[in-house]
Amino acid sequence: MTVFLNGKFLPESQAHVSVLDRGFIFGDGIYEVIPVYGGKLFRFTEHLSRLQNSLDAIRITNPLSSAEWEKMLTELIHLNNDGDQSLYLQITRGSAKRDHAIPENPTPTVFAMCNELKPLAAEIISEGVAAITIDDIRWSRCHIKATSLLPNILLRQEALDQGAAEAILIRDGQATEGAASNLFAVIDGIITTPPKGPMLLPGITRDLVLELAKNNGLSCQEKTISLAELQQADEIWLTSSTKEILSVTQLDGQPIKNGKPGPLYQRLLTLYQDYKQTLRNQPQKQP
Repeated sequence: MTVFLNGKFLPESQAHVSVLDRGFIFGDGIYEVIPVYGGKLFRFTEHLSRLQNSLDAIRITNPLSSAEWEKMLTELIHLNNDGDQSLYLQITRGSAKRDHAIPENPTPTVFAMCNELKPLAAEIISEGVAAITIDDIRWSRCHIKATSLLPNILLRQEALDQGAAEAILIRDGQATEGAASNLFAVIDGIITTPPKGPMLLPGITRDLVLELAKNNGLSCQEKTISLAELQQADEIWLTSSTKEILSVTQLDGQPIKNGKPGPLYQRLLTLYQDYKQTLRNQPQKQP
């Protein structure tokens, strides 16, 4: 695998950062995950905007311009054989003496890598996944895509320990999102997702699902979802850049309706796949 680190493309085995890097010491950094289909960046403008919002929120100056990001990432994709990939990029505040105070004029550490993006297994599409509900133990600025993900790790591991694929987080009686995903529920025939705010990550896939629903005449809304509403929902979905759209067919050990992915899920999954194919069919950009 070829990776990018601080201005250089090099083999993964040769990529090293300082033990004094604040990303290592404090988790002082942000990250972004961008799907790549047929060698093309998926919703690149939207991902770059979210990246900038996260950088602004933790007071790191963006080290690259939009054009420089696109050029570098396109070359990285090409060096890793194009195709379908999951592109991970991370910016930390860089190396400094260990001190909670933000250092003056730090040099950010910039890292990016690609991994193969495999389609969901046919069984997952046809049968769905299980999820649990659990109290949200995270901080109050979840809209920042920060690298300090220990609470998310512990919450998702609790789901895995119970034989579920994801933990749906509950705060003050309201469902917010998954430990590593955004949340949708079909309530009284309306596709519903919690509104954006500091308690959840503004997902790019989330926004696209809403866009596809609206453009195809499907009723949708951004509205809080109570735990009771979630438990009685006709359908529950999870969305993320790498998992796309997942149907939750079991919640806390109980089936959702008939325990199978619902018709609106099937409709949105088809629309999403069509959107991806349109991207694949676009001309390839040269690095």
